[in-house]
Amino acid sequence: MEQFKLVCPCLLGMEGLVAEELRRMEAQNGRPENGRVLCDGDFTMLARINLCSRFAERVQIFMGVFRADTFDGLFEQVRALPWENFVGKKDRFPVKGKTLSSKLMSVPDCQSIIKKAVVERLKSKYRTEWFEETGSLYQIQFLILKDMVSLMIDTSGAGLYKRGYRRHAGPAPLKETLAAAMADLSRVRANHTVIDPMCGSGTILIEAAMKAKNIAPGLHRHFTAQQWQNMPQIIWKREEEAARDAIRRDSAFEGFGYDIDQQALQLAKENAGKAGVADAIAFQARDICDFYETMPRASVICNPPYGERLLDLKQARKLYSIMGARFEKKPGWSYTVISPDKLFERFFGRQADKRRKLYNGMIKCQVYMYFKNETD
Repeated sequence: MEQFKLVCPCLLGMEGLVAEELRRMEAQNGRPENGRVLCDGDFTMLARINLCSRFAERVQIFMGVFRADTFDGLFEQVRALPWENFVGKKDRFPVKGKTLSSKLMSVPDCQSIIKKAVVERLKSKYRTEWFEETGSLYQIQFLILKDMVSLMIDTSGAGLYKRGYRRHAGPAPLKETLAAAMADLSRVRANHTVIDPMCGSGTILIEAAMKAKNIAPGLHRHFTAQQWQNMPQIIWKREEEAARDAIRRDSAFEGFGYDIDQQALQLAKENAGKAGVADAIAFQARDICDFYETMPRASVICNPPYGERLLDLKQARKLYSIMGARFEKKPGWSYTVISPDKLFERFFGRQADKRRKLYNGMIKCQVYMYFKNETD
């Protein structure tokens, strides 16, 4: 099967997680870059990543990269790329993208030039002067950064963080890919117990349960490339069957979600049901001030409301102090908290055993991990 380069954009700080995930999927030559990971693959790998990646934002076919600081240079180098390898005579191929710190700063002008260049290339290959663009969608995306032009074809459609289970969410929800990263950093396993004492619409617990049960996050949604005529449907069917066969149906995972917002808890229950993990998670109305558990071991993973989301800074820091008092050091327990507050540890009351920089959208955050206890 023909090989090509794939690009997996991701949230800043998650490049290493994506690269390791691709390695486990047997993708070849994984190469982390700022905000994305490249690898070599074919249509089978394209389908596998779309279906199974917990951390990537989407999957793109990498068409080429070159330097261009004039519209003529942009046109000629775009026209030189083999668009006919993917885009058919009747297919749709709209163009969108962005430009940063480059001489070619006008996005509409770049869109127009790239579109014209692709049209000219396809005219010469298909011997036609007119394209209906009524067939499958091949969304062309470009990024011009410091005069370096990257061109891709999107295969995912909606971002991969849209798993299909969360049509509604509470205020300031955590992105599914980031919630999955927190579960991974907390080393969630098949027999894990996970607690989110401020669970909102349940995203962290749902992603933790899906990881523990090894449920592929893309099983409940569709992808643009599923409609491509040049990609055999048997590939999607085979990869979907493999993903379903890999589900750990004997997983002993238990999740417990608490919140003071009854509406959020109802949303969380509905979302867990759509994700297929309702039997593994119990939701209950409870205040963080009353947090106390007697189970021998568990991982607490949470995204507390903070100044840039729901609470002002003073309220958020008061909450961190309550968390520090309630999240006791004890054998078998760990705590993972995400916050943008640089003084989180001071108000929480102790230094994290490990920290990891991640971005929640455009907000720079730290994931604070506490796993050492008094007997360590």
